[in-house]
Amino acid sequence: MHLHKLIVGMAVLCGLTVGGLALSQPMSAHAASATTLYKQWRKAYVGGKTQKYVKSNNGQGATTALSEGQGYGMLAAVLAAKKGVNTRSTFNQFYKYYRAHRVSSKVPLMQWQQTKRGGKLTSTGQQRNSATDGDLDIAYALILADKKWGSKKVNYKAAAKKLLKAIKQKEINPTTLLPTMGNWATSAYDRSKLRTADLMTGYFKTFAKYTHDSFWNKVAKRSQTAVKKLSARHKTGLFPDFIFVTGKSLKLKAVQPYAIESGTDNQVGYNACRVPWRLAQTYKIKHDSVTKKALLKQLTFYNRKAKIKAVYTLGGKAVNTYENTAFTAPVNYAARVMKRTSLKKKTAKQLPKSIEKKNYFSATLQVVTALG
Repeated sequence: MHLHKLIVGMAVLCGLTVGGLALSQPMSAHAASATTLYKQWRKAYVGGKTQKYVKSNNGQGATTALSEGQGYGMLAAVLAAKKGVNTRSTFNQFYKYYRAHRVSSKVPLMQWQQTKRGGKLTSTGQQRNSATDGDLDIAYALILADKKWGSKKVNYKAAAKKLLKAIKQKEINPTTLLPTMGNWATSAYDRSKLRTADLMTGYFKTFAKYTHDSFWNKVAKRSQTAVKKLSARHKTGLFPDFIFVTGKSLKLKAVQPYAIESGTDNQVGYNACRVPWRLAQTYKIKHDSVTKKALLKQLTFYNRKAKIKAVYTLGGKAVNTYENTAFTAPVNYAARVMKRTSLKKKTAKQLPKSIEKKNYFSATLQVVTALG
């Protein structure tokens, strides 16, 4: 299945609430720009009333929504709340949409795609399957929501734990202990497919602490091992969109173009473009030497480039001459996290000053990394 990705939802009040009163709260220049980008993005991409979703069809054809977009929307709502934006109702509306589009009432994974048919967003056929990356973000967002707002009015804690139990049972390869692509990956072959951007070690460590389940520590450890092996494959340190991984020793086998999803399956394409962001997310959650080394190796590569381009070979050759925010924004985020000033400034100049109106993937990536 072809999965696009990303993001976000939030409201617009800049303030803290004490006793029901909004108190003005000064924001940093970066926080202010992130809030501005969010407002533009929400106007362009967030649909729905009591149940909100992220429109992924770029204004063409029938309205579609993805579990990736829902995950990023929920995640960004909490991140915006940390910056003083009043996003709780928005988060709850995203949450309601997720609840309405679970695989089943007993399996709380989210159906990976919905398409508007007869005025309603529904899933048919393979759209009813799940996508692991979306589920991981939804689970992490629910944990952050519980920590931010508590679970008295809406039981985020119970929802997070139920979702994590389902991810553990249906979206983790029982041999490699790495994330599969979704609940549909049941054969040994399909389970060996790894989307490298799903190696969210920081998430897994958070899940272990939150659920008191040591299983997630094992997933985190295996993910770190995979990151280390992937980083060592090439001088650039770049990861491909996908790779095959088998056995408890995590044997890596290269993927050919179009073997899984697209012509960039074996390159830094529109899946692996998120890797710098995911590694930096992990490093922010818990500093560790494996993540730091792998991330800095990639940033060293990108810093040698005058401009970040869209799609690279693993040897470091730009496949296209054009730029794309989906590649630049994650590198910019990682440069900020790792305090690589020259790369941060260089990539900041490449980022649009306002949200792209009909480029869902790029726009959402820019917003979620800005808020992060």
